[in-house]
Amino acid sequence: MLHEAARDLPPGSTAPAPKALVVPHAGYIYSGPTAAMAYARLLPLRYTIRRVVLIGPAHRVPVRGLALPDVQSFVTPLGRVELDQPAMNKLQGLPQVVVSSAAHAQEHSLEVQLPFLQAVLDDFNLVPLVVGSASPAEVAQVLDAVWGGDETLIVISSDLSHFLSYGEAQRVDRNTVDHILGLQEDLGPEQACGGAGINGLIHAARTHGLQPHLLQLCNSGDTAGDKARVVGYASFLFSATEAE
Repeated sequence: MLHEAARDLPPGSTAPAPKALVVPHAGYIYSGPTAAMAYARLLPLRYTIRRVVLIGPAHRVPVRGLALPDVQSFVTPLGRVELDQPAMNKLQGLPQVVVSSAAHAQEHSLEVQLPFLQAVLDDFNLVPLVVGSASPAEVAQVLDAVWGGDETLIVISSDLSHFLSYGEAQRVDRNTVDHILGLQEDLGPEQACGGAGINGLIHAARTHGLQPHLLQLCNSGDTAGDKARVVGYASFLFSATEAE
């Protein structure tokens, strides 16, 4: 998937370095190609990005605010990813941040992103957060605390609409995309399961002068599913300057 996405990048692309990505988190046969379109943009930054702030929605455990794990590292078949303990300690000073092993124990929205990151980046540390009920300002405050420079990448994990018909999903998801491109921080869970994270990124993007760019929009009916009840997927790049 990554090789195909990299091959499809414009020849001699001078697209700016992304500060943030929004990527889906379904099974790889469903949303992997859409996520790969975003991750391929990181290949030129393989040795630049040293920290990834990864935020995904809480699917299994109710969370008020944002939850950090209580472990030192995450492990996938591709190897171990160390967590950025100083950054996590800093975030624990914010009132909306808690530590919850339960929130992370079975949470797939973060897990499915790790192999992509391990494939495109060299050596990086991770700041993983699961977000539940949190305002855009609360999420943005967390992002601001670990914003960093070119060494820090933000990744927001989210699918779009769930279990609509193919045509209805296309309509709803196109409207959601327009809200994101318009930097409107008003997405609800029916539009994007990771809406809280996206809203927070949009809030921060407006402060830091980032612009969103749509990379790909589709749904499971376009990949490995039927068209009766589909899930929507999109990938975005947020950068400080215009992207190709």
